[in-house]
Amino acid sequence: MPGGRRIVEKILLCFHCRKRALYIITMYSVLSRSIRRAPLSVVRTTSIRGFAKEVSSEEKKQASDEVASYIARSRVAQAQIENYSQEQVDRMIKAIVWSVAQPGVSEKIAQFTVDESRLGNYDGKFLKINRKTRATLMDIIDDKSVGIIEEDHARNLVKIAKPIGVIGALSPSTNPEATPVIKAISSIKGRNSIVIAPHPRSKKTNKMIVDLMREAIVKCGGPPDLVISIDEPSLEKTNQLMIQCDRVLATGGGAMVSAAYSSGTPALGVGVGNAVVTVDDTASLAEAAEKIRISKTLDYAASCSADNSLLVFDAIYDDMLELLVKEGGHVLNDDEKAKLQAVTWVDGHLNANVVAQPPQVIAGMAGIDIPDDVKFFIVKETGVGPNHPFSGEKLSVTLTLYKINNIEDAVKMTNMIQEYQGQGHSCGIYSNNDDNIITLASNTKTSRVMVNQPQAASNSGNLWNGMRQTFSLGCGSWGGNSINHNITWRDLINETWVSKPLKETKVIPSDEELFGKDIMNM
Repeated sequence: MPGGRRIVEKILLCFHCRKRALYIITMYSVLSRSIRRAPLSVVRTTSIRGFAKEVSSEEKKQASDEVASYIARSRVAQAQIENYSQEQVDRMIKAIVWSVAQPGVSEKIAQFTVDESRLGNYDGKFLKINRKTRATLMDIIDDKSVGIIEEDHARNLVKIAKPIGVIGALSPSTNPEATPVIKAISSIKGRNSIVIAPHPRSKKTNKMIVDLMREAIVKCGGPPDLVISIDEPSLEKTNQLMIQCDRVLATGGGAMVSAAYSSGTPALGVGVGNAVVTVDDTASLAEAAEKIRISKTLDYAASCSADNSLLVFDAIYDDMLELLVKEGGHVLNDDEKAKLQAVTWVDGHLNANVVAQPPQVIAGMAGIDIPDDVKFFIVKETGVGPNHPFSGEKLSVTLTLYKINNIEDAVKMTNMIQEYQGQGHSCGIYSNNDDNIITLASNTKTSRVMVNQPQAASNSGNLWNGMRQTFSLGCGSWGGNSINHNITWRDLINETWVSKPLKETKVIPSDEELFGKDIMNM
């Protein structure tokens, strides 16, 4: 379909003017990652035709009716736990995590996920389903989410938690193993139910996990429909889920988040990743190189939090590059860089075949000879923006390397790179200079700054930091989101504030004290 992509882009740009475009943008959002990962022929033809395909009235009605049945079942289940005690809620979420993370089961899920999605690797999937789910449970299990959850004695306020109802959750193909679990326990922690719409590429993984969670809920005496999977997902069903649920919990690309926000249902969305990491001249270089390699290669960079660009101070640039090579990095020459660029982007869009794949597979596609022990690519770059695509998000084991002079350069380059892609998500720094750390954090448009930590394993929370555990990272207004923080159960409840009179009524001070004479005399 000639010009199809341009037509879709125009539809997206005109979204607020054309309500009907909600369906189109939903198609774009739900399939965006799968399109990038589809065979090349699909990228060039089927995907664009799929965007433009009109859904018949009968298909829309069938999708609406099917989702309505899920929502109805979900509401019945939610009503049954609306008055559950904290103990009952916490016992249920413990059982849910154990059902998928116990020995023998998590290994099966990890392998099944790789086999179905063909993204990432077993080790990465196993860490997520086995370790990340446990860590998330540990992070929230002691939180009080039933009844009075907070008392502010200074203001004489009491805050009471109440459920929202039915959460509509979207699960991406890049993290289909842990995302449903984390969203489910976060929802149930707030005494909600949840309906999960998986990416078509990982729908069987989602069903396997949801079935295990439902069995665990029944063993605790709860209703299985607290967690429901849309086993045969479609674009219209996802659209209907966002319209019919009580709150949307969206994880995915910017277009999908826009669709969620525009569904008419209150929504929690996240932004696009493109992490930029700085290494200054006070850093422990060997430690930095190791952690950068860990972040860049985790699950073959399936996570949007993986390091994408590395900014290294000139004074330690050569030493740092040598250490990165020792960690398994392969520095590409100009010819190899051109070959890698040609297979990484097709018609200006990320090519499906390179995403979350081993470096040897990508090298074979590009016609580049690399040793068997190479773990990631290093591409030297100086520019930023569409004419320098390596400055953007790659979702692959390619690290873009920049040489900079000082922390001011780091701030400037981080902002330039993330203005192109990934603004508001996160950045990082390896440094033992607190002034540099605060300078970077204070002057970049980012919601998270990871200090001396592997980015991909840290910004969503880990045992070595105090970030809340999640797979949903708000990016603030910079990323088109309503929140900046890591999304948890606290975002999935209503709160009633009880206000009692203060012991002493506050008194408005005199004008001189409140405004000051300089203001009063203006």
